[in-house]
Amino acid sequence: MKIAFNNVVKNYGSVNALNGVSFTIKPSEFVFLVGSSGAGKSTLIKLLLAQIKPSSGEININDQDLNSFRKKELDEHRRKIGVIFQDYQLIVDKTIEENIALALDISGYPQNQIKSRIDEVTTLVNLHHRQNQFPSQLSGGELQRAALARALAPNPEVILADEPTGNLDNENSWNLLRLFKKINQKFGTTILMTTHNQDFIDSLKYRTIIIDDGLIVKDLPTKES
Repeated sequence: MKIAFNNVVKNYGSVNALNGVSFTIKPSEFVFLVGSSGAGKSTLIKLLLAQIKPSSGEININDQDLNSFRKKELDEHRRKIGVIFQDYQLIVDKTIEENIALALDISGYPQNQIKSRIDEVTTLVNLHHRQNQFPSQLSGGELQRAALARALAPNPEVILADEPTGNLDNENSWNLLRLFKKINQKFGTTILMTTHNQDFIDSLKYRTIIIDDGLIVKDLPTKES
């Protein structure tokens, strides 16, 4: 999926959340989005998911204006995006297997392939032995890996990860980041991750977009290893 923001402005009343943001993300890129609280990161993610519309400017998905999408096209667009949040957002009264199965069912995944797909993604994130547990029985690191498995299960083209390591200790944070890197390299899944972790940015040297007060102040390209 090619993503392009062209001079996008988003106002909430008198508050300017984004002030003319432009960038392009190519298929299979891994991009860090960095900025302080209130800088505009969450607004950018909501716009990409078409949860809100820009006040002006254009968001293009594969060279088509997202604002022109009809309901069916929007549903298809959202199915191509997996989302991971800092607070996991798993359904607490369902097992990990049931959480993933629900995501697959909503995405229209073939019913006779759901169980095998759950086995695949839980094995990938090293949770196959825990898939019959409830969220309350898992550690923070396991919960976020379960959330990643759920996001990955429908084979999205893009994963949006909004501060996914914010509630994790250092070891679990790095384990999760290695999984994102593996998914990006193995499947070509585009990764857009918001983070405050400078060690991640320095270590992986991926493209880094820095946003401040609704403006992109730096767009640093991927550095060669």
